[in-house]
Amino acid sequence: MQSCKALTACLRFRQGAPMRKPDESPMQLALDAARRAAAAGEVPVGAVLVEAETGAVLASAGNRVEADADPTAHAELLAIRAAAGLRGEPRLPDCDLYVTLEPCAMCAAAISFARLRRLYFGAYDPKGGGVEHGARFFHQPTCHHRPEVYGGIREQEAGDLLAEFFRARR
Repeated sequence: MQSCKALTACLRFRQGAPMRKPDESPMQLALDAARRAAAAGEVPVGAVLVEAETGAVLASAGNRVEADADPTAHAELLAIRAAAGLRGEPRLPDCDLYVTLEPCAMCAAAISFARLRRLYFGAYDPKGGGVEHGARFFHQPTCHHRPEVYGGIREQEAGDLLAEFFRARR
């Protein structure tokens, strides 16, 4: 279920209004979403899904695992669900996803199923990542769609957010 804020963003997109300031990169928006997630007590991961050709933001989300009591409420899944709902279609082949942390195997599978064009991520995740680490989902013979993948985008900033979050909880 989408929040009122997400629905408002969807309506603005449908009306053709710009979804971000020209100086805001999608990764900056993802980092902002991660910071909001951290402030809400969630692991600070943020995701932004954009239409590749226009750069229009279709969806933005931070983790909501704790708030929704849902282990699948990862930022990537929430952004994909919102964008697919906005467009009324399950595949988004002309879209790119920006996320602050290397997606886990579950999120990598969703990225593949949504047929996203490109994946840009910040920090690498040697323990839980499913793209460059662990399952390496896109390299499996059962993977039907492999997006172009670009890791390490603002890696230090994304990693520092996570390190600070977990340091405060120890």
